[in-house]
Amino acid sequence: MKNSRRWRTLLPILFLAFLSNAPASSATDEPLRLVFIAYQNPDQLLDDVQPVIDYLEERLQRPVKYFAATDYAGVVEALRNQTADAGFMGPLQYVIAHQQAGVYPILGEVYNGSPTYVSRIFVRKDSGIGSLDALRGKTIAFVDPISSSGYLYPLDAFRSAGLIDRRDDADRFFGKIYFAGGDEQAMRAVLNKFVDAVGVGQYAFNLLRGNERNDVVSLADSRPIPSHGVFVRKSLDKASVKALQEALLALNEGENTGLLKHLYNVDGYVTADENTYNEVEELAREFEFIKE
Repeated sequence: MKNSRRWRTLLPILFLAFLSNAPASSATDEPLRLVFIAYQNPDQLLDDVQPVIDYLEERLQRPVKYFAATDYAGVVEALRNQTADAGFMGPLQYVIAHQQAGVYPILGEVYNGSPTYVSRIFVRKDSGIGSLDALRGKTIAFVDPISSSGYLYPLDAFRSAGLIDRRDDADRFFGKIYFAGGDEQAMRAVLNKFVDAVGVGQYAFNLLRGNERNDVVSLADSRPIPSHGVFVRKSLDKASVKALQEALLALNEGENTGLLKHLYNVDGYVTADENTYNEVEELAREFEFIKE
């Protein structure tokens, strides 16, 4: 009994001694948390990216947790409130997240061989609408209130045509504005004659089936838009940022190149910084998506 009592007394002391000599926890013991934007089915997206998550866990030697946001605001919020360390999103969402929380870019997507793309204004071929000016008083669908290619840059295309000056002018120019919630939904809104026109990224056209594509036509293109990219929260440690950046850039060549099809089917990645999105920020201020 005396020996038993002695061990009970020593156990707390031995445990504290073990802790004092144990190695300190490192950043790699903590999971890296990624947020993706789900352009269509969130569950399908999470299944699609699983091979990339497996690759990252092996490459980074740390656990990786991930989840999908169903709208652009959800990605911004996840980075702003630090429930995510890095996010895959578009330029306008980045500009908003940068202003609110200091989020910054590390990579840009390359798609169809280019790090930029455009917005297009589509109408049905049988609509009789042949110019942007002919859309005065008509209905239009955009994608999301904070979409780059699905709102900001289409607005700029109408401004470049001399039809609007400010975002509020669009409410007076069009008969009605709708937000479809996704690229395919927007394209189908015009295809199915729910609206007269749609402002959306150029690749949304590919979401229609082959025979459906024959029924729509583009009236105008926007100026080039920097592609979507990878953005990280301001307080993420530099070692983690560098490791993630290098891991994704490594997909550009070598045995893991096939994993790119699981990341929105991009061609690869290029390095990006705040200067990459200077024009987006300027437009966002001019159209009052962000303020000084």
